[in-house]
Amino acid sequence: MSGANPGWPDVAGCLDGTLHRLPVRVYYEDTDFSGVVYHANYLRFAERGRSDFLRLIGVHHTDLFDGDDPLAFAIHRMEMDFVKPARIDDLLEVRTRYVRASGARIEADQEIARLVSGDGAATGDHEVLWRAHVYAACIDTTGRPRRLPAGVRAAMAPLIAN
Repeated sequence: MSGANPGWPDVAGCLDGTLHRLPVRVYYEDTDFSGVVYHANYLRFAERGRSDFLRLIGVHHTDLFDGDDPLAFAIHRMEMDFVKPARIDDLLEVRTRYVRASGARIEADQEIARLVSGDGAATGDHEVLWRAHVYAACIDTTGRPRRLPAGVRAAMAPLIAN
């Protein structure tokens, strides 16, 4: 759904300069038997951050795939560090910065932080739990790399962080 409902909160997070911030609450389903976030769920949280960043700038996965020349993004490499564990009921923030968008490539730096005081999102009081550098490619339905569409490059250009 690309249209915004003015009575509904923006669940896609927010842009703060070149940084996208997405709040995520840790639920029971996100944890292992010990109440710690299962390692693969950090990847799910990060995917939401990358997707919602693009959504906020008008780049929608369904529009890319449903066009005359169907395209998609595929992750081909990730470098990540698990710094500290997140636990059930933690309030996290997924922070995403796109650092490259050229040819068929997109790269992003991401971190997931625990907000540690009352309104950590407003005060910036947080501790980093996970960080990654993500390499993605724009591909066609056969899996071959394709140049980023001009509209995607134009939407991302002012938000590429150096």
